[in-house]
Amino acid sequence: MEKMQNGPLTGCYARDIRVSVYDGKMHDVDSNDISFKIAGLQAFRQAFLEANPQLLEPIYTVEVLSPDEMVGAVMGDLQTRMGVVEGMDADGHFQKIVAKVPLAQMHQYSSSLRSLTQGRARFNMYFDSYAPVAFEVQRKLTEAHSKHELVME
Repeated sequence: MEKMQNGPLTGCYARDIRVSVYDGKMHDVDSNDISFKIAGLQAFRQAFLEANPQLLEPIYTVEVLSPDEMVGAVMGDLQTRMGVVEGMDADGHFQKIVAKVPLAQMHQYSSSLRSLTQGRARFNMYFDSYAPVAFEVQRKLTEAHSKHELVME
């Protein structure tokens, strides 16, 4: 449980894991608590990395209310943020754009939207789900964590 709090892949919490210990023996002379703890941590780390773990990222539903003439720019910006536009609805002289966007891509979205629409659009975000990160992103995060761990040792 302790190693799951600081996962072996990137140091993030590891979830949805079931661990079963099916063998172990205590000997009065050769065994102590710290030995079992170290063995358990190493076994978990090895099994975890062999299981091909997948990093997840939070995905948010983003609803943007934009003037009709600026819809193209807003949709283009959402797509550059790895957003998937799910639909549009008319709302008077405005268009409501609904998209799913990774939270990591929403950094400074408010400023960007204000700049694109001259301050005439607004948006709301709601948590939707978790989704696997791209393979390349996971590789970069794992390598960065490995380098950080080597420096710390």
